[in-house]
Amino acid sequence: MSWWQKNNLRLIQNNLRETDANLDVDRLIEDLKGLSANVLMMNAGGIVAFYPTKLEYQYRAANQQKDLLKEAVDKAHANGMKFIARFDFSKAHESIFGKRPEWFYRTREGKEVNYHGIVHTCINGYYQREYSLQMIDEVISNYDVDGIFFNMFGYQTRDYSGTHYGICFCDSCKAKFREFSGVDLPLTESLDDLVYRQYKLFQDATTKEMLDRIHELVKSKNKDIAISTYNEHKVDIVRKESNTDNKRPHPVWLYSASENVQSLEDSWDDKLVSNCCINAIDLVHRFTGVSKHEVNIRLKEGLASGSGLDFCIIGVFEDYPDRENLPTVAAIYEYHKNNEQYYGNFISMSDVALIKPGKPVQKNMKEYLGLYKMLKEEHVLFDVLDQNILATKVGSLKSYKVIMIPDITTFSEDELQALEALYLQGTRLFSTGGSFTEENESFLQHRFDVKLESLHVHKQEAAYLLTDNKQLFSSFPERDWIFLTDNFYRVEFGPNTDKQLPYVIPSTFGPPERASGHRISDQHWGAGIHANGNLKTVYIPWQAGELYYKHGYADHKNAVMDLLHHTLDQPLTLSTNAQANVEVFFHKLSDGTYMLHLLNLSGFNGVSYAMPLPVYDLKVTLHGLGACREVVHLTDPSKALFFNTEQEISIDITELNDFAAILVHTR
Repeated sequence: MSWWQKNNLRLIQNNLRETDANLDVDRLIEDLKGLSANVLMMNAGGIVAFYPTKLEYQYRAANQQKDLLKEAVDKAHANGMKFIARFDFSKAHESIFGKRPEWFYRTREGKEVNYHGIVHTCINGYYQREYSLQMIDEVISNYDVDGIFFNMFGYQTRDYSGTHYGICFCDSCKAKFREFSGVDLPLTESLDDLVYRQYKLFQDATTKEMLDRIHELVKSKNKDIAISTYNEHKVDIVRKESNTDNKRPHPVWLYSASENVQSLEDSWDDKLVSNCCINAIDLVHRFTGVSKHEVNIRLKEGLASGSGLDFCIIGVFEDYPDRENLPTVAAIYEYHKNNEQYYGNFISMSDVALIKPGKPVQKNMKEYLGLYKMLKEEHVLFDVLDQNILATKVGSLKSYKVIMIPDITTFSEDELQALEALYLQGTRLFSTGGSFTEENESFLQHRFDVKLESLHVHKQEAAYLLTDNKQLFSSFPERDWIFLTDNFYRVEFGPNTDKQLPYVIPSTFGPPERASGHRISDQHWGAGIHANGNLKTVYIPWQAGELYYKHGYADHKNAVMDLLHHTLDQPLTLSTNAQANVEVFFHKLSDGTYMLHLLNLSGFNGVSYAMPLPVYDLKVTLHGLGACREVVHLTDPSKALFFNTEQEISIDITELNDFAAILVHTR
């Protein structure tokens, strides 16, 4: 087993500046030991080499007096830490551009991007395609590194200030794209442009081709060197980030770490995820950290979702001006160090799988994020399945009771066959938005009994849906209409489909004297339930997830959850009286023990983070696991009791201040 496969990383990344070229390594190691780190990630080469490189076209840190890379690798190993060497080939020093301008990115007008003396390169140019392999080879041949990581790998079109320069028009890109597609590079960046959609496929293919070449080089030298970047292809450790940006539009995404980990861990068995908690509030303000309460949530979400720990600062700790978050990081890293035997090998207990729209062409992530948020808030145990792995994992997906499909308009034939196989095995298909409306209309009609009237998506104004079936829509005893806006796919449900949520046809809404005249449609509906014996599908032709993600009105969540529970038609593995601001995780361990985590999110108010308020008298009920022998509360032994009833285990947590980790031993 390779070292990273234990999935017990407690990684610290020191993102070095050129001025750190002669840093005090002994001081850094002591700081890392105080944080219980077992992996150090530090710069090696690319934009700046932190070792005496012999390569002509790699710039070495100015005034460096020692071989920093060798000293850091040796001293990390001497203190029981692994070392991952960080590279960044997305840019290079302007002195290299002066010698080899043909290796670099070009705007449509043929201009380079020079950002404070650092110039953008191109993944299709010689610098990245060929010379980067020489830099990697120089490091892994001369230094005993345990892994290599590539920052900003792939196609980069923005500078550090966020300025967007568009796709690359260098000669290499022009030639390679014409060879790939037979046409010139696109002039727009819209997914409605067929040439741009081809370009997205081209980006994916060329990125994977480069990763193939890196993988071949590295593994031919040493198969136990981990390869890591922000891509799943030929990578051992997939890096993701929980970060912030003061230009990012709201809503603030509370579940960043959970989603980052789940979307990798639940889909790929042969790689692990390291979700980096970025301390800085954004790229511009690197020396001030986010709230310690946000750091706390990120790290604990990642841990409870199935990953190790990963934290990053710019520079080194000795002169870092914001130390407020370090005690929080140290406490969580120490907890993991003391309890790591329980982590790293979680087994799913989920009832539901949510498909994540696959790359390289994905239109609407907000529908997916909204459904993710609904499931989290309602404490439905679910896994995230990347669309790209559906066809290869169909045999291992049959344990799910429901698969949710969030506004994914196009599936490949292999993916459709996988969904068909799951349906025939008894898994219910639950679709929202305009899923299957592009190129998959025959599957839509065959499996959902739905015929698309037209590809025109109707924008709604003053429209509603009627919750007249109060037995099914039990969340709406006193509310008859759900407001509907944005996209509504007008579809025809077949005669064998149970049609629900009649469409309330828009009428005038102003002035108040004219706010009347709505009629109930007998042609269009907000949901269709198609049953064939025990086989069942649900189709919701509007973007309930996106509406909930953007606006947060409970009606959209409640309508989806009522339909989901009706579709499940059986008890969930886990139920709880916890409010939406308690995040619940439940997994099985390899020895048959179960692990329950609860994370108190009440300190989040929609924008900022504060200390959470205590939550009292929580009850978690587990169904179908047999009788419980004991529970062990890893974080507070006084706070959990259990009771066995017929077919149920009931666990009571008298008080949840922040985080609970509870082992459940069954007989």
